[in-house]
Parts: sequence; C-alpha cells; structure tokens
Amino acid sequence: MDSLPGKPLSLLERLSALLSREPEDRDELMALLHSAFERNLLDADALSIIEGTLQMSDLQVSDVMVPRSQMEVIGVDDPMDKIASFVIETGHSRFPTVGESKDDVVGIFLAKDLLRYFVGQEFELREALRPAVFVPETKRLNVLLRDFRVSRNHMAIVVDEYGGVAGLVTIEDVLEQIVGEIEDEHDSDLAGDNIRLMQDGRYRVKATTEIADFNTAFATNFSDADVDTIGGLVIRALGRLPQRGDTVSLGDMKFQVLRADSRRVYTLLVEHAVPVADARQA
Repeated sequence: MDSLPGKPLSLLERLSALLSREPEDRDELMALLHSAFERNLLDADALSIIEGTLQMSDLQVSDVMVPRSQMEVIGVDDPMDKIASFVIETGHSRFPTVGESKDDVVGIFLAKDLLRYFVGQEFELREALRPAVFVPETKRLNVLLRDFRVSRNHMAIVVDEYGGVAGLVTIEDVLEQIVGEIEDEHDSDLAGDNIRLMQDGRYRVKATTEIADFNTAFATNFSDADVDTIGGLVIRALGRLPQRGDTVSLGDMKFQVLRADSRRVYTLLVEHAVPVADARQA
C-alpha cells in the first residue's frame, strides 16, 4: 500500500502491510500480531483486546459464569422490605427470582423497578418480573454475545445437562473476556476498599490488593519479597494462572478464585481455613 510522498504511514496502513501475507492458522496470526506489538504497530491494550476476541470461540459459558452457590437471588414470596434491603446491600441491577429453590427460576427482577415501590405506586413483584433466558453451560461465548446483542438481554440462567440451574452469566461477564474487568457504579464506590465482607462471613478480595494491606486486614504475615499482590501469591502457589473455582490454602487462609480469564485473576473469595474460634481452642 503506497502513501503520499512525505506522509507517514497510518497505523492501519502499517498493520495492513505487516499482514499482507495471509496467515495460515490462528497461531500464525497471533505470531504476526505479537510481532506488530514488538514493532510498536499495536499497543498492549489493542493486542489484549484482539487476543480476547479470538479466544471467545474457545470459551464456553461454564468458563465465565457465576456458579450456582454464588448466585444472589431473591424469593418471589419475600416481603418487599426484605427485597429492597437486599438490593441495596448487594448493589446489582438484575436478580434471578426463585420459588422454592434456585432450580425454580420464575423470572428476572430489575432493581430500577423498586422506584415504583418507593414512591408509593401499586407494585406486584410477579407482574414486574422479566422472562428468564436459559442457556446451556456448553454454549460458546461468541454465540452467547451475539444472542445478547440480538435479544437485548443482559443476563441468562445457565443450566446443566439435567436441566438444573448451574449458575448465571451476564453480558458483563462475556465482555470482560475481551476488555478485562469492567467496574460499574457500585464497584467504583468500593474502589478504595479492596476487601469486602460478604453476608456469609467470607471476604471478597480484589486480586490487585497489595500483600501488605492484606496482612494488615487479616493479621497474616505473607511475604511480598517475590510478588506484590494477593493474586500473585495465589498464582505462585498454584504454579499456573488460576481458573474460576480453583482453591488453595495458604497458612490459615483459604482462597477461591471468583473471577479470572485466560490472562489475569480479578477477584478472590477468602476465608479462614480454620474458624477463628476453633483456632483459639486448639
């Protein structure tokens, strides 16, 4: 591709020149893209986004979903005061609404619909529910993203081969595989607080939390000589990049990976491996 005399090549022109020979397979394409990065034709963010996009077809819903045990749901027969308090506490915008169990999903409740309740308008929870969308846990992420775009849904309930609820997946979970972690307004409120106490007594900890801060919060003495963050500590202990659901015990603490992709760890679920009361009795 020729350019005007004296006019520098644009990024697109330089990249097109690099890719003028059609790659034979994905590995060769990735090698070309990494070569482009090394020659400053692509920046690190652009390369990461392209890699994430290419990996979408290799990932299934089960790789990114929120597991059933960690689903935060509301009961269709719960009193509205209880629902309102739960919505405010969790900060989510959408909630699966269930009957007798998590296998009985009757619809999706949008937090914004609580405005009608708070201003005193007539409100019936069952009438406010949106239909739930169900997807198999083996569905490919690129297909799910397309379905989300076409249907304009933002959440789907994941079912296993027996029809039971295995978890849930949101459009945010899918997009984060491309662009990395997305923080919403509620996350921003917690930006300065990397350690959050959950309802069940466990802690949700950002993987970027510095080990020194973690030691202060939990009275531990993990060394930061080799790694700086608690996510790095978990990676070193496992000897590989963790996947969602991986667990490891270090000292008196147990770590479970809540959110991770093929490039980094985002969030950990942390608890005392030995309950504090039992440790004192020992």
